[in-house]
Amino acid sequence: MSIPATLLERFCQTAARAGAEVVRCVSTSAATDYLVRHAGGTILVPDFADARRLALVGRLQDRGGKVVCGDLFRTTATAAAGVSCANFGLADTGTLVLEASAQDVQLTCTLPERHFVLLHPTKILPDHMAATPLLRRLHSRQSPDFIAFITGPSRTADTKRMLPAAPRGPRELHILLLETLSDDFLHS
Repeated sequence: MSIPATLLERFCQTAARAGAEVVRCVSTSAATDYLVRHAGGTILVPDFADARRLALVGRLQDRGGKVVCGDLFRTTATAAAGVSCANFGLADTGTLVLEASAQDVQLTCTLPERHFVLLHPTKILPDHMAATPLLRRLHSRQSPDFIAFITGPSRTADTKRMLPAAPRGPRELHILLLETLSDDFLHS
């Protein structure tokens, strides 16, 4: 399955405008090399299907990455980076959508300085209307549901729209487009 080049390009442009770094990785090795080079320290990898299928933890460790997996709660505060996998992306806003009901996935997405999100390029939809049937299916799978919508790095601001001295959330968002991931929209 492929998507129109214009849709992929639109996603890349809108995600970049929102402050994300979008990288097209030609292989799993290229993606893991990029992760290790840009992580800046300890990398959190929660348990998700594509991480297991691609042996992501072992690949990162083989390239010299310091990886924490399993119970991430104790190490989240000192981790430099987190890795997750999006269910799909929205081209009109450059938004990533991922099922994040597991606490480790939530921690990985929200607390480290750098967030790396893996996304299969064919899992890019034009807009939120096209995503509605998929969102319904995601919400019907388990409870409690937590669906994360991520558009760019954290822009934490107070009510006066001033950035606080220490904003919370990832200061960097890296979207790694990788065709070796599952192309199932409900799989992440």
